[in-house]
Amino acid sequence: MLKCVVVFAVVVVGALVVSAFSVHPSRDEFTPPLRRAPPMNASNESDPDLLPIAKDDAEWQQRLTPEQFKVARKKGTERAFTGAYWDNHEPGVYRCVCCGQKLFDADTKFDSGTGWPSFFQPISSESVGEVIDRSWFATRTEVVCSRCDAHLGHVFDDGPQPTGLRYCMNSAALKFEKRASDAK
Repeated sequence: MLKCVVVFAVVVVGALVVSAFSVHPSRDEFTPPLRRAPPMNASNESDPDLLPIAKDDAEWQQRLTPEQFKVARKKGTERAFTGAYWDNHEPGVYRCVCCGQKLFDADTKFDSGTGWPSFFQPISSESVGEVIDRSWFATRTEVVCSRCDAHLGHVFDDGPQPTGLRYCMNSAALKFEKRASDAK
């Protein structure tokens, strides 16, 4: 038992040390959160599909399953290898489960071996925002939907080229739209 406690303590201290000295030059923790919503202008002010969405918890609970609500609205995480899309290889688009905004194209999905759907880039730099997350004894970069602020997952600097990024998403925060076989 003592050996288990010592091993656990070494792992926790090691994680804290690594987190404290980790440098992510592409994600300056002093940069304010990036919550990009489409700008209001003459071209989109009448299009409700482009406007930011704000609902209270009761409205989201009516619209989402309990798992979707826990993950997307309360910043939860589904267990690895249990989500609907971690092993999905069909062509299509992944949308926000809350508001339907397009987030990731299946062409950018790759097998990261983590048990969560992973992508090397979003469908557009305007479709997601990034927020510094200091929970769980580490500093990570949370990924949110820029339209409705849904928690999607986290982004890490250990992905494949061409970006070197791994957008590690929760299936419960996504809705897959299969691409028609004759169109891309």
